[in-house]
Amino acid sequence: MDIGIFRGLITATLFLLFIGIWAWSWSRKRKDDFQRAANVPLEDDSKPPPHEPKEEQSQ
Repeated sequence: MDIGIFRGLITATLFLLFIGIWAWSWSRKRKDDFQRAANVPLEDDSKPPPHEPKEEQSQ
């Protein structure tokens, strides 16, 4: 296998990976997550964050 073919395969693989990540991040399922992340700087810092109960670990 020639080095040019190897470089071409690596380039094509990385390009397809980039397109896959781009499509995943712009999918409709991710819209709510990104909307919440965009609003984080606008939230009031004076109130405590919501408390999520932790699962108890049985030993």
